Amino acid sequence: MHYTEDMKNRIKRIEGQARGILRMMEEDKECRDVVHQLSAVRSAVDRVILYIVGTNMEACIREQLENGGDTEEVIKEAVQLLVKSR
Repeated sequence: MHYTEDMKNRIKRIEGQARGILRMMEEDKECRDVVHQLSAVRSAVDRVILYIVGTNMEACIREQLENGGDTEEVIKEAVQLLVKSR
């Protein structure tokens, strides 16, 4: 799979958010503020997972259709990846 610059940039933003959370903890920021930021990171990770799985599934389905193959297995695998990610 080819990982796009957009995908990599999303991970870099998450990395920055995580560093910011660590800084907040070192500065003894309020618990609710830290938890709020942790929730934002979790949401960002979930979105990038969906983006990567969706992009990969689209490419695999297109490839299967071009080769006259069955797309059902590709869809099952994508669903399994999404379930596993939770």
